[in-house]
Amino acid sequence: MNAYRKYFNDDELRQLAESEPSWGVNVKTVGHYVHEPNKAYPDPKHPASHYFNWERGRRLKEYQMVYISNGKGIFEYSNAEPVVVEGGTLFLLFPDTWHRYKPLKDTGWEEFWVGFDGHYAEYLMRQDCFSPQNPVLNMGFNTEFLNVFIRLIDTVKYEGIAYTQMSSCLVIQLLGLVYASALMTEKSRSRQEHIIRAIRYKIHQNWADELDLEKLASEQNVSYVWFRKAFKEIMGISPGQYHLNLKIEKAAQMLKETTLLVSEVAAKAGFESEFYFSRIFKKKMNIKPSDYRKGIEK
Repeated sequence: MNAYRKYFNDDELRQLAESEPSWGVNVKTVGHYVHEPNKAYPDPKHPASHYFNWERGRRLKEYQMVYISNGKGIFEYSNAEPVVVEGGTLFLLFPDTWHRYKPLKDTGWEEFWVGFDGHYAEYLMRQDCFSPQNPVLNMGFNTEFLNVFIRLIDTVKYEGIAYTQMSSCLVIQLLGLVYASALMTEKSRSRQEHIIRAIRYKIHQNWADELDLEKLASEQNVSYVWFRKAFKEIMGISPGQYHLNLKIEKAAQMLKETTLLVSEVAAKAGFESEFYFSRIFKKKMNIKPSDYRKGIEK
């Protein structure tokens, strides 16, 4: 597909408004571009109305959907941490919300975008799944979504201002596909959280035992590979390390609150030997168990 971009100026937008109703969604810009590796971004043809540089970032007066179909890059918005963007990622830009994005120099990327406003657009973008606090969605390589995007570009490119309603309808269709994808992601996330919560309960219930994590996963009818990935995604740590950290936490509590010998604490916390316990405790806490008990500074 050849590169194409269209940014409607004020006169064109007035003609569009007079030609036929927009159904409450006005297309302000639409396009497709393949940004090659090792080139400055955005390219020099980017119009002044939408231009930005990396240092200052940008705020728009409209909504935009930006879909990255290939390549890699970085997206930042508001005060959030930078997000790594890969092929299949869509990010939503909200009016008056600071943002910046660019492809990685060594990969470049292929992008599709549409900018829009209007009273129905405002209504759609107020739905729960369209949030300025969470504007990044993983659409994957969605052929239906891409086909609608291409139809939208072709409509603007070949049909001119006579097809206001068609372009508005296609933007609404795109938002519907994004909404459906967000709901599916939310449903999947909800299932993940339910399973991880159940297994975490088992880990806490049997924290001093030598747990068979594969068996715990099997009891929830999921593979260990799926469980480990989901656990790390939600908790930020592998299940094995989570269990180990919990044992160290409980052992530290016993060192402070009981008079048990270090060897007895090690046994009660499920460690195979005092030596192994002391080595792991020092590695995790940066202090020996005996010094921790005495309150000696690290």
